[in-house]
Amino acid sequence: MAPAAGLSASRRFLHGRIRTGLIRSRNSLLPAIQMTLCAVGAYAFAEYVLGHSGPLFAATSSLIALGFSREPRLRRVVEVGLGCTIGIAVGDLLLHWLGGGIWQAAVVLLFSILLARFLDSGTIFTTQLGLQSLLVVLLPAPAGGPFTRSIDAVVGGLCALLVTILIPKDPRREPRKDVQKLLHELAEVLRECGDALVSSDSTQAWHALIRGRNCQPLVDGMRQSLRASGEVATLAPAYRRHREELDRLKKSLDFIDLALRNSRVFARRLTSAINHAALSDEATENIAEVLQETAAAIDELSLGLAETHDGVRRAHLRTARRDLSEIALRLHPKLLEVQRLEGETVVMLYRPLMVDLLEATGMDAREARDVLPAL
Repeated sequence: MAPAAGLSASRRFLHGRIRTGLIRSRNSLLPAIQMTLCAVGAYAFAEYVLGHSGPLFAATSSLIALGFSREPRLRRVVEVGLGCTIGIAVGDLLLHWLGGGIWQAAVVLLFSILLARFLDSGTIFTTQLGLQSLLVVLLPAPAGGPFTRSIDAVVGGLCALLVTILIPKDPRREPRKDVQKLLHELAEVLRECGDALVSSDSTQAWHALIRGRNCQPLVDGMRQSLRASGEVATLAPAYRRHREELDRLKKSLDFIDLALRNSRVFARRLTSAINHAALSDEATENIAEVLQETAAAIDELSLGLAETHDGVRRAHLRTARRDLSEIALRLHPKLLEVQRLEGETVVMLYRPLMVDLLEATGMDAREARDVLPAL
């Protein structure tokens, strides 16, 4: 039985991996075509127009600049060009002082990496500077001189920018997907907290806290997506009209980030309240209901922020704002039948989270605070 079960599990794993890979490849088809044409075009331009022999850095720099990274392309182009140029200068200078050889190459590489980290935190910049300085020491200079590689890198970067301007992808697509993932996780954190209350399971509330902590990479990833998308919307004339929507998403992300942070504080306090039986049955039922309704309103907010049609998006946001406002009106210890001080703390910690969510729907900060019942 055990071998059969293991074989079945292996088949499911392979089937899942193949299916995921096919979806990923299908979604990457257009970017892959763009990268191929850009790399070949940059290589051909450097070789046939500029007369460079074997301009590999024209192709590689365009691939790096156009790659699948979330980092903005303009930054990658600058990092490739500057890293290549400074790396060659450093390598040529140290080669003149130290001469060629293995130990000299080690010294040059170590110095170049440390210099790159001193100048900038970019990974690509560090890689390019170190690689170029190492190649200067280990390989003979090309026919046009050592800085021919810098020109090739700039050519590749400019080709990547040209592709970004002429054949851009919709800059709103990635941020929309990211905000859906982020809000889904926030809603699940609150649902887990509600379930933990109903079942009086502090371990489940702690799991919700861990899940909330694990959302920070999603926040960071969306910030990178928004930076890259803002760059595309600025460079590509066809998408400049979407800069306002990207700005709205960026503002909403700030409030969602705050809501996530407050959810972690809330989940930690809820764990303690469950352990100390600080909530009566009535308070437990009321707060659990609030948590479930908030999660449903967050789902509505997610639909609004990810919607492509302006009218539908506004409708979802209005619904989310209305639902959250109705929930916020009940956030008072007496209204939720909370009696003990520790239970009141749970309610008090939930109020800032609700303000953050209301602001994420587009509500003014003062208006969002005024929705809450006076204490």
